[in-house]
Amino acid sequence: MKKWGFLLLLIFSLLLASIYFEYKSDLTNVKMQIYNPNKIKAEDRRAPENSQQINITENQIYQGNLLLVNSEYPVHKESIKTDVVNLTMHNELTQGYVLLDSKIYMSKDIAHKFSEIVTDARKDGIHNFAITSGFRSFEEQKELYEKYGHDRALSPGYSEHNLGLSLDVGSTQMKMEDAPEGKWIEKNVWKYGFILRYPKGKSDITGIQYEPWHIRYVGFPHSAIMKGKGFVLEEYLDFLKEKKKVSATVEGNQYTVSYYPFSENMTINLPKNHKYEISGDNMEGVIVTDNE
Repeated sequence: MKKWGFLLLLIFSLLLASIYFEYKSDLTNVKMQIYNPNKIKAEDRRAPENSQQINITENQIYQGNLLLVNSEYPVHKESIKTDVVNLTMHNELTQGYVLLDSKIYMSKDIAHKFSEIVTDARKDGIHNFAITSGFRSFEEQKELYEKYGHDRALSPGYSEHNLGLSLDVGSTQMKMEDAPEGKWIEKNVWKYGFILRYPKGKSDITGIQYEPWHIRYVGFPHSAIMKGKGFVLEEYLDFLKEKKKVSATVEGNQYTVSYYPFSENMTINLPKNHKYEISGDNMEGVIVTDNE
């Protein structure tokens, strides 16, 4: 019995010491590997010949799809999407859904991505979508805050709507929490790089009550990982800071997501001929997503 106990202890110790572990979500078919931070540092120092060196500037902390905006971290001017348009002037962007206001603004990029959602939802018989709010300027947010107070509106600069990556989606038939549109969004929106930003049971973390209408673009594979692990954005960024590097296989595509705290004269070594995206976290670091 003592020998068996020793063997079991040894096996368990070896498992803990392994470079990574695998995680698979039945819901999103996400397979993950989480790397040993010490191993990563050693690999980064090697700077192999087939790598490219990328310079990181401080401004990049405040740019990208993974910026955390909440009561603690406001929107910076360099964070705001630059392709914002009035949707009523762009009929090609509003096919398949209605606008409940003539002054709804949205990033053209995000509008195109939302159109994909609407198109695919129609295939499932879901076709009563409406947009109630998109991008808001600081001035518009200030008016809402003064009108409704802090119980129903966030102060200027502290709303994701000031960023340009979020929109409020409604149903023309009923409240989103009861509507087929709301249920479809909650189940499927991750496939398009979006997340339900304020889900049930997470208000102690987000500081915002359940909002079945508010979706936020974070990109792939982040939306899939967050859906699979049940993370809100705050939890996901904390997860990346802790693990430093995560390799995820989503729907057969391989991604590596790495977190780096910012420092002066910062450079990152990345493989040549790989597609990658860099996003700040709006706090103190950047996240590099490598699509192998």
